[in-house]
Order: sequence, then C-alpha cells, then structure tokens
Amino acid sequence: MSNWALIVAAGKSERFGDPLPKQFHEIAGRPLLSWTIEKFELASSIDKIAVVVAADYQLETSQKIIDPFGFNKVAKIVSGGLSRQESVSKGLEALPESTRVVAIHDGVRALVSPDDIDKVVKLALAEKAAMLALPATDTVKKVKNHSVVETLDRSQIWLAQTPQAFEYQLILEAHRKFAENPKGTIVTDDASLVEALGVGVKVVKSSSMNLKVTTTADLKYVEIVLGAKEHV
Repeated sequence: MSNWALIVAAGKSERFGDPLPKQFHEIAGRPLLSWTIEKFELASSIDKIAVVVAADYQLETSQKIIDPFGFNKVAKIVSGGLSRQESVSKGLEALPESTRVVAIHDGVRALVSPDDIDKVVKLALAEKAAMLALPATDTVKKVKNHSVVETLDRSQIWLAQTPQAFEYQLILEAHRKFAENPKGTIVTDDASLVEALGVGVKVVKSSSMNLKVTTTADLKYVEIVLGAKEHV
C-alpha cells in the first residue's frame, strides 16, 4: 500500500489579476508549482504524487514543470474540475484502490516543509485524519455588516493549512457523500468534509511560513524566500 500526495493546481487564479494562473508563474528560476512538487519529492512518507491541473495545462505541466526537474514520484497528471472540491474529487478517484493515505495540498503553497509533510502523514496513519495548521496570534473578531459582533477566544483558533492527510477510503467517502448532497455549500478545505462524517481531525503545528500565494505580493515574498534558500 502506498501513500500518495494529491497536489491541487487547477485554479484559474481569478483574484491574482493575471491571465496566467499563479502556479505557472516562474519564480527563482522555476515555475511555482515545480517548487511545491519538489517538497513532496523530498518527503520520505510520500511514495507517489498526482498533480491536478486544468485540462488546458496538462501538456504544459508535463513539459515545463515535471520533465525538466526529474520528479520521479509524479505518477499521474489529472484533469481538474470547475471548483477546488471537484478537482480534489477527480484526483481522488484517479488514485489506486491500494492507496493507504493521501496528503492533499494546495499547489501554490511552495514553502511547506518536507518534515511537516512527514509529520502530517505519520499522524494520519495513526489517527485516520490530520492537517497542518497555525494557532492564531492576532485577536480574532467575528464581524457582520462591518461591525464586530463577538471577540473569539484565540487560544482555540487555528488557521488551517495544507497538506491535509487522510486514510484514502475515508476521504473518498467524504467527497462522494458531499457530491451526492452538496446543498449549495462552498467547501474550502477537505478536513471539513471529514468532520461532517463525525471523524476527528488531528492538528500538526506548522514549522514554516507555508504561505498560500494569492496576490502578486505573496508571489514576490515566496520568490525572495526560495531565492535565498537556493544560495544558502
């Protein structure tokens, strides 16, 4: 039985303000997505990698992101869907039934630590579900109509990141059940689908910035960090 990484990079980056999706932008001499894949190549807990991209970018992913860097663990390039949830679901359905644990990761989180990946996968192997997260450091306010309605206890607030790792059959069931009855819900992470099944998700504290690139400023920050590491 193998542990797979499912790297989701099928988004159009509509908030990024550039026709080229941010995961394909070159930073520090390489496409952003290639940096992300490299982290899972270096993670000892990961046996195989599947990359989910938009159908229009499958060939480019193979020719410009995977082949030039000799990623030996990449075994599948899967065509994504219209939403993140649909893209993850299609990726999961493409994995072999023998998969033990799958670590789902945002393709634009290129600063994740391979050690953190291994910690999350190890915990998922023991506890069925685990995710990377950071405890909130700022005071957290619940706001409605631009007015504060409640101050939340930040000691109980964690900011969800990826990877989020699950027993394969568990996360597959969670996505299939959601697809049967989505009720118009927008799903922003996979842990929430598992929580809906009544399964607890364990948390691993992130040891790195693990920034999700959303804006051009984010991209510049990640480029600085990756460029500095390349010259260490």
